[in-house]
Amino acid sequence: MTEKHEDRRRFKRIAFDAKTELSQGDRTWAVQLIDLSLKGLLIEKPSPWEGDPTARFMVDIQLQAGIDVVMEVRLTHDDHNHLGFVCDNIELDSVTHLRRLIELNIADHDELERELGALMGG
Repeated sequence: MTEKHEDRRRFKRIAFDAKTELSQGDRTWAVQLIDLSLKGLLIEKPSPWEGDPTARFMVDIQLQAGIDVVMEVRLTHDDHNHLGFVCDNIELDSVTHLRRLIELNIADHDELERELGALMGG
């Protein structure tokens, strides 16, 4: 029996549109962000797509001028025209910005605290 990908998620995803850039080595793609969470993101697959699924990527999400969320991510699924990534590394400034964004989009403060606990391995 297989469980649906959505059922395994422990992090609330929010739809968000922001200038987003995905890079790997010397390759860079401007991508359409579909949604993001404290632990990852979903984007539309760029064309042409030549990313190495076995290597890490960097993603830069520009929230507003001078405020970016930068994460080291790895590809977890390539589904139809979407690519899903999980965050492996994020700097403190970026996690602070991301937390604030999630906080503004989740009405339930307890849910946010549960997600932060799960993110920190709790």
